Amino acid sequence: MPARLRVFLNQEEDRTLFELRTALAVSQKVKDRAEVVRLNSRGWYKEKMEMLYKC
Repeated sequence: MPARLRVFLNQEEDRTLFELRTALAVSQKVKDRAEVVRLNSRGWYKEKMEMLYKC
């Protein structure tokens, strides 16, 4: 099993991703990806995020 990847963001990167997540002119796919990266930087992993995004 491969090692889990973890993203580390500085404040500016986090703010940029937050702005993408809330922008009106950005597709939902990009918004979701920005949020996934932010959640990963806070310690969330795939299994926990799957529960959040399950439809």
